[in-house]
Amino acid sequence: MITIVDYNAGNLRSVKRACDAVGISSVFTQDADAVAKADKIIFPGVGHARSAMETLTRTGLLQAVRHAFERGTPILGICIGAQLVLESSEEGETQGFGFIAGRTRLFRLDEPTLKIPHMGWNAVQVEQPHPLLASFPADTELYFVHSYYMDPLDTRHVYATTQHGIRFCSALGRDNLFATQFHPEKSGRFGLSMLARFATWDGTPC
Repeated sequence: MITIVDYNAGNLRSVKRACDAVGISSVFTQDADAVAKADKIIFPGVGHARSAMETLTRTGLLQAVRHAFERGTPILGICIGAQLVLESSEEGETQGFGFIAGRTRLFRLDEPTLKIPHMGWNAVQVEQPHPLLASFPADTELYFVHSYYMDPLDTRHVYATTQHGIRFCSALGRDNLFATQFHPEKSGRFGLSMLARFATWDGTPC
């Protein structure tokens, strides 16, 4: 059973429908105890980073996710759920979980033809192998919608990159945590294959 963290950040039902499509049993919850004890966690979200962290703190979900990470629970972060695993975000000058050193930054693009938010399908280049990316051929097109991007300090945590004015980190990981700026639940068969792999992932990066 996969537990989807419900912190009023939206996109939960899309994630659950995608899990259903590949035969993954999942449930979303706001219960901090259930998250802390979960076998596997998907930490999704769309919205504003500061609002998300305020809700996570108020409900006890922040500490629950921290506890789950520390006990080795496999965790998949998506979109804001990925950005918040870093130490901080420029969106509302927000403190994140700090699971990975780095900062989430606002796109500042000099090219007038490039739009913010970055929205739509774009190629994802795998930079180093990971079990959740094993089915991805070179330059797999996946779906994005975001104005901020992840900027980890250590490139050893970068598993995939994407070009939008700059080349930015579109998937990062550390130990039992893997997080993507793209939306696997909206990315067709390759995104669904990643969710299916997460269902059997034991939390080790190789």
